[in-house]
Amino acid sequence: MKSLFRPLLALFVSLAFVTGASAQDNGTREEAKAMTEAAIAHLKKAGNDKAFDDFTKDKANWNKKDLYVFLFDTDGTIKAHGVNEKLVGKNLIGLKDQNGKEFVKEFVVVANKGEGWVDYDWAHPVSKKVEGKTTFVKRVAGTNLAVAVGVYR
Repeated sequence: MKSLFRPLLALFVSLAFVTGASAQDNGTREEAKAMTEAAIAHLKKAGNDKAFDDFTKDKANWNKKDLYVFLFDTDGTIKAHGVNEKLVGKNLIGLKDQNGKEFVKEFVVVANKGEGWVDYDWAHPVSKKVEGKTTFVKRVAGTNLAVAVGVYR
């Protein structure tokens, strides 16, 4: 019995460490909200063109763990995207997730109310697998823009 205990304990500790490490790689809802607020402050300070470029290209400052900033207007056109630069300039208002949910339309509805969370499925930037995601969306006061940062569930 003793001979099995140590290998099982080592396996358990290893699994606990790996699980803990991967959990730490995932952003939290609080971090998503904080990043959204920081992005809005940067947008106001730097101006649209500079901020859009920063959110899309400055990975060191605008990509943390699996969190990234994306920004869209209330027509559903992506103005900045921290993971997929090819989406910038595209109108995604009719985009559906794998379950048929038109989540960009919901982003716009939430933005028009001020702020809130939207649930949908999206490809994880690290694993590339489609996973459940919840995104905090906040309208930039006095503009037709909204900033969003999501967390994978």
